Amino acid sequence: MQIQDLPYPDPGVPDARSGPRFLWWLGRNQLGGQLKSLAWGLLHFVSVSALPFCVGFAVQAVVDRSGSRLAQTGGLMVLCGAGIAVGDTFLHRAAVTNWITAAARVQQLLARQAAHLGSALTRRVAAGEVVAVSTGDVEKIGWFVEALSRFLAAALTIVIVCVGLFVYEPALGVVVAVGVPVLAVSVLPLLPRATRRADVQREKAGRATELASDTVAGLRVLRGIGGEELFLDRYRRASQEVRHAAVRSARMWAVISAIQVLMPGLLLIAIVWYGVQLARQGRITVGELVTVYSAVMILSYPLRHFEEIAMAYSFSRPSARRAARVLSLERVTDTVGTRAAEVPAGDLYDPDTGLLAPSGLLTAVVCGDPDAAGRLAERLGGHPAEAGTSVLLDGVPLDELPLDSARTAVLVQDKDPVLLSGSLRELLDVPASGAVGAEEALAAAQCGDVLVALAQGSLDTEDPMDARITERGRSLSGGQRQRLALARSLITDPEVLVLDEPTSAVDSHTEARIADGVRELRTGRTTVVFTSSPLLLDHADRVVLVHEGAVVAVGAHRELLRSEPRYRAVVTRETEEESASRVARDGEQASLRGELNQAEAPLRGALDDDDALNDETALRSALEEIEESA
Repeated sequence: MQIQDLPYPDPGVPDARSGPRFLWWLGRNQLGGQLKSLAWGLLHFVSVSALPFCVGFAVQAVVDRSGSRLAQTGGLMVLCGAGIAVGDTFLHRAAVTNWITAAARVQQLLARQAAHLGSALTRRVAAGEVVAVSTGDVEKIGWFVEALSRFLAAALTIVIVCVGLFVYEPALGVVVAVGVPVLAVSVLPLLPRATRRADVQREKAGRATELASDTVAGLRVLRGIGGEELFLDRYRRASQEVRHAAVRSARMWAVISAIQVLMPGLLLIAIVWYGVQLARQGRITVGELVTVYSAVMILSYPLRHFEEIAMAYSFSRPSARRAARVLSLERVTDTVGTRAAEVPAGDLYDPDTGLLAPSGLLTAVVCGDPDAAGRLAERLGGHPAEAGTSVLLDGVPLDELPLDSARTAVLVQDKDPVLLSGSLRELLDVPASGAVGAEEALAAAQCGDVLVALAQGSLDTEDPMDARITERGRSLSGGQRQRLALARSLITDPEVLVLDEPTSAVDSHTEARIADGVRELRTGRTTVVFTSSPLLLDHADRVVLVHEGAVVAVGAHRELLRSEPRYRAVVTRETEEESASRVARDGEQASLRGELNQAEAPLRGALDDDDALNDETALRSALEEIEESA
C-alpha cells in the first residue's frame, strides 16, 4: 500500500483483545512495507558497518606499501558510500510510508467503529479519550510500526558485523561478540520502570485532553455562569500533573540514553587495551586493530535503535491499549441482519412502551424524563442501548435488517446534533432520496437568518451555500445550529424521521413557523417528534404521553390538557402544589356556580310567570335572594 492509494478499501478486522495483540496485527498487515523497509535498512546499515573494514584494509595497504590494494579499497569505499546514500534514502521513504499507512489504517478503523456504534460510543467512552486515541495515540502507534523494521535491520546488521569480526580477527572478535549483546540488554532492567512512567504520563495527558475538550465544548455555558476561572484552574492543575509526569519519564529515558553511551565507550576502551597488547605481541596487525576499533565504534549507530524501539513500544503500548478498547466495543444488535436489504414503509411500533407512530402522520411524544426520551428515540432508530425487543417498522423488526437498511429507513436526530466544519453546501451533501431540495429544507427549518449571517461572515463568497461553517458551528447561536441540523435531516427525506427536541433553542414565533414547515414538508411521511412544546404539540396529528416507560395516554394536545393531569404537568411545567391549588380553585368555582344556579331559579320562575312580573314585591324578593347567595 502506497500513500497515494489511501484510504484502504477495507482496513480489515483488528485483533482488539489487547494492546500488544493489536500492534502485532498491525505489523502483520504491514508485512509488505516492513519487508521493504527491512531490505533498505540492511543495505544502509551494512554499508555503514563495512566502512571500518575498508579503513582497516586501507591502513594495512599503506603499511604494506601496496598501491593496488589501496585502489581496491578505495573502490569498495565508493560502493559503501553509494549503498549508504541509496539505502538511507529509500529506508526513510519506506519507513515514513509504513508510519502513515499504519496511522491511516487505525484512523479508518476508528472512523468505521464510530459509524458502527453511533451514539453508543460516547456513552461507553469519554469524548476526550476518543479524541486522544484518534490524534496523539494514532501517531505513537504509527511510530512503533515504522521503527520496528529499522530495529530489525539494525539487529541483523549487528549480528553480521559480530560474525564478520570473529572470522576476520578471532581474538578481538570474541570480545565484541560477548560485549555487544551485553550492551543490547544492559538497559532492559530499566525498561519496566520507564514504561510505567510513560503510562502514567499518557494517562494524565488523556485526562487533560478530555478536560480541555469538555471545557471548550461548554465554553459558552461557562461564560454565562462565570465558571471560566474554575475550569481554567482545573486545566492548569491537570497540565502541571502532565508536566511533572513527563519530566519523571524523561529522566528515566535520559538514564537509559546515558547507559547507551557509557557501555559502548567501556567496550571500546577494553578493545583498544586488549588490541594494543595483541599488537605488541605481534598477534594482530595495525590494520586489524584499526578495523576492529572502527567497527565497534560504528556499532553504536545501530545500537541506538534498540533504545528507539524500547521508547516506541513503551509509548505505543498504552496508546494501542486505548485504541483496542475502543475497537473492541460491540453493538447491542447485529449489523448484518437476517433479512435481505430492504426499506420497509408502514407503522412504527415499539413493543416495550406500546408507542405507535402511524404511517404518514406527525406523532408527538411527550416524556417527562429527557434521558428516557433520548433512549426511546435511539431505540426507535434501531440503536438500542440495551438488548431487548426490537422496534417494528411495518411489522419488520429493525434488528433483522442490515444496519445500512435500518438507518436508511429510520433517521434519528438527537437533541445535540453536531455540525461538521466545511461549507454549508458540504454540510447538506448527505445521502438523500432526492425528493427534498436544499432550499425547501432550509425554508422549512426557518434558516433564512442563518444564511444571512453566514453570508455576512464570509468575505470571500457571496453565495451562503459556499460560506464556511466553523468546527461544530461554534460561530453560530444554539438556535441557528439546531435549525441547520434540522434542515440536514429534512433533506435526507427518510421513511421515518425521529426528532428529539428539534426546537428547544429557538423562540416561540420561529418554533411555530418550523412546526408548520415540517408538517407541510413531511406530508405523507412518518415523523416522530419528542417534545414538550405546546406549539409543536398543537400541530401534531396525534400526541402520545409516555410515563415510566409505557404509553399511558393518546389523543390531541388540547384534549390531553383537559383530561390528563400527568400530561398537563409535563407540558405546562405545573408543580404538585400548583396542581392541588388549581384543583381546589376549580372545585370552589364549580360549587359557586351551583349555588348561583340555585339562587337564579326563583328569578327564572318569576320571569316565566306573567303574573309574577306584575308583582313588584315578588320580583324584589327574588333579586334579594340572589344577592345574598352571591
